[in-house]
Amino acid sequence: MADNKKIILCALLCILNILQINAINDISSEKLNVLFIIADDLNCDIGVYGNKDVYTPNIDRLASEGVLFENAHVQYPLCGPSRISLMTGLYPDQTKSKDLRLFLRQTIPDVITIGQRFIMERYNSVRVGKIYHYHNPRDIGTSGHDDHFSWDQTINPYGRDKIEEYKLNKLKENFDGATLSWLEAEGLDSEQTDGIGADETIKFLERFSKNKENFFLAFGLYRPHIPFVAPKKYFELYDKEKMFVPSNGDEFLETISPPAAKSLRARKEQINLNDSTIKSVKEAYYATTSFVDAQIGKVLDKLKETGLDKNTIVVFTSDHGYHLGEKGHWQKQTLYDRATRVPLIISGPGIIKGLKIKDSPVELVDLYKTLMDMANISTPGFVQGISLKGVLTKNIEPTRKSAFSESNVYLDGKKAQGYSIKTSRYRLIRWTHIDNNYYELYDHNYDKEENTNLVNNPSYNKVKDSLKIILNNRIMNARKKPIGLGRQFENAKPTFEPIRIQSAKKSISD
Repeated sequence: MADNKKIILCALLCILNILQINAINDISSEKLNVLFIIADDLNCDIGVYGNKDVYTPNIDRLASEGVLFENAHVQYPLCGPSRISLMTGLYPDQTKSKDLRLFLRQTIPDVITIGQRFIMERYNSVRVGKIYHYHNPRDIGTSGHDDHFSWDQTINPYGRDKIEEYKLNKLKENFDGATLSWLEAEGLDSEQTDGIGADETIKFLERFSKNKENFFLAFGLYRPHIPFVAPKKYFELYDKEKMFVPSNGDEFLETISPPAAKSLRARKEQINLNDSTIKSVKEAYYATTSFVDAQIGKVLDKLKETGLDKNTIVVFTSDHGYHLGEKGHWQKQTLYDRATRVPLIISGPGIIKGLKIKDSPVELVDLYKTLMDMANISTPGFVQGISLKGVLTKNIEPTRKSAFSESNVYLDGKKAQGYSIKTSRYRLIRWTHIDNNYYELYDHNYDKEENTNLVNNPSYNKVKDSLKIILNNRIMNARKKPIGLGRQFENAKPTFEPIRIQSAKKSISD
């Protein structure tokens, strides 16, 4: 009889343990996961953003399933500073990071990044590809300037595009990551670095689904950053001869300040390109954009196939915009819309489907607090952004009235500091060089490409004066040391480069 009682008691304890485990799993499954996808150097030349000539069906599909922000801006139009700002929720004047070769812990060692905050809540924080800065393509296959405190696990994909760099068409030798270069590649998507990255991201989704693990999964693509490399089938989507050739912008230079003009003419080999080269470059950029879109599509399909879409927030964005010859400029590092404006789409459970936030400005620095609020996690006190949860779930108008960006150039051996705000209608830019302040003003109601500087137009004096006050306040607030941030170090020196994997000298097919 006593033995029977023991058996019954053991059975009850086993049942209780099983129930407890199931309860834990149920609680875990109720947590919202995050799939964070960021492209490199992707502007808003995307189908759903209005450029119907660019083939991006998967990004367009994501937009139909969530909220699209049409007036989203980065805080620094350069890879390293922008990514550090995004991942910390801080402005560049607070991170002290305005260089490509800084690890974030060199200047703000005590910061808690987005990845860290999820780890603290017992999420799996995983990086696949480029989230913090890499010299692209030089550092593909390495950890670049990653922050290892942000992740439980990392993957550094390395593909055929890296191996076959010697095949590139380029404007300047030995300058692949800083000047225009491109390649219509042989082989499959899965052989390319971003194709491998997509496949690795899919493996993590399968694991998380099987094991019912909560996750912050960051998939960073290396494209469409130069060199523009994509398999041939993506080039075949476009007719090179139909590519629009913008004007060289020389007349525009006469209407702006010397620092602003310098930001547009930094790469001498990219000035006054012939029409044939311009068409080839734009075709390659759009082909690479479509290739990136396809990799995103594979990941989104797996998210749905596993059922993880039911409790996963998806964020898609880019680290900054990109000029494609507008104003005679290529790449980024200006304070114009082409460089600061980025795609931003957020979807997931509880998020309104197919909503477009057209005019209201938002910043990528807002993503930290937004993700914490959506996941019901407390936000560290130092975070500067505002939460977009009300916008995403209730279509409440964003409270931010301007988006703030900064950049700098060197002119005559002296640093020129630039700041900009973009409101729902206007952009005001201020460049400071030595003791001089230079301003630019653009009215997007009539001039979305920012080709007409209105700063000396008396009809806009009141607008200009009011915007100056706003800009000065934004600069002052962006320079304040946030509460709870801990140590900040000024004038950190760029680090030695990571170990580089050199390109092979022959094709992998040889």
